Amino acid sequence: MNVKLLKKSSRLSFSLFVFLIAITNSDGQELPYEGDVTEVRTIRRIEQHPYAWRVWQPFIIQGHKKNHLIVAFGAMVNGKKDMGDILATVSKNDGDTWGEPIPIFNHRQRQGALQFAYANPVLYKSPEQDVIWCYAMRSPIASENSEESHLVAAFTADGGFSWTQVEMAMHYTGPLILNAGIVETEIMGKKRYLLPAHRNTLAADSRGSRDHFVLSSSSLLEWKLEAFIPQPIDARVFLHEGNIAPGDRKGELKMVMRTANYDDSSLTTNPPRAYSSVSSDGGHTWSVARPEPDLHNAKSKGYFGQASDGTHIYVYNDGPAQRGREPGFPNGGRTSLRYKIKSAGRDWSEELTFYHAGIKNSYPTLVEVAPGDFRCVWDSGTADISRTHIHFGKLKLKP
Repeated sequence: MNVKLLKKSSRLSFSLFVFLIAITNSDGQELPYEGDVTEVRTIRRIEQHPYAWRVWQPFIIQGHKKNHLIVAFGAMVNGKKDMGDILATVSKNDGDTWGEPIPIFNHRQRQGALQFAYANPVLYKSPEQDVIWCYAMRSPIASENSEESHLVAAFTADGGFSWTQVEMAMHYTGPLILNAGIVETEIMGKKRYLLPAHRNTLAADSRGSRDHFVLSSSSLLEWKLEAFIPQPIDARVFLHEGNIAPGDRKGELKMVMRTANYDDSSLTTNPPRAYSSVSSDGGHTWSVARPEPDLHNAKSKGYFGQASDGTHIYVYNDGPAQRGREPGFPNGGRTSLRYKIKSAGRDWSEELTFYHAGIKNSYPTLVEVAPGDFRCVWDSGTADISRTHIHFGKLKLKP
């Protein structure tokens, strides 16, 4: 090789090495970015899971001690569209560092002669219990995807460092898809836990359906179908991945849902909007779903929740659908994460930037650890490849 070329190549490699150190230093600080989320860290990278090709859909919860956080996420096994293992990682210092992940559900661990793959973890800490629950979806390993999964659960009694699997007593026996957290409510004078879910049997069966519904439980072990979300009267919408939070009125629950075209799920609604439904009886019945004119949704999970002071927050992807190309989105949608907030009795704010770094981002989940102070996770990627790593950050709502 030419000596000058060798020297030039060496200088280039060294410069690239220095640049990589500059943008990803030892404490996990990420690429320069725009947005209101702070102290961004990388929790996990796909390179750390040689049997998987994606890491996706993280869920965060606060543990029983101060600065104790638990994040569950999926490692998508090679050859599958959206299934694999569910793992948990723990931080004891408010997200500055994260421990080695612990398997909650392992696709290589057989149940007798059966083998399953798992997806979509949901964490829940009951005020009446000292354990933390993880609910997830389970499908036979031979399935192409997780569209027709069933509910499975595990709990941890030591803060996320070990997990015990539990079989549910299910009165709802159909397929389900999870996404959002459990809320505690009261129905007809009795305490109930609500778990939102949907099904998409129409994807593989022309006589199937695309329905959003709510499961309920009095024990977190036994679940039944509580209610379906009524479809709009004029035209059906693919309602899915809804989040439940207290509504605008006292005693009201509100669910805000991701949407798509009902008959062709590759299309968004027109215009692309989130839909909502409300319940005034603790989640036993729900209103007809209607569009939220101020809340964008282009077939991507949006987080909807409420802060302790009553402020609602909605975190979402701007732009087109995942594979849609528009000016400013050469690699399709699911890039920047934006958010809006709404004080009680007020309108939604203008669009604010949650996180923008010119790379793929999706599936945000937040937990409030102090009034107006949230801890956040989402899956992230490169400019044109999604779900290569899991991000963590902090968001403080401005009064």
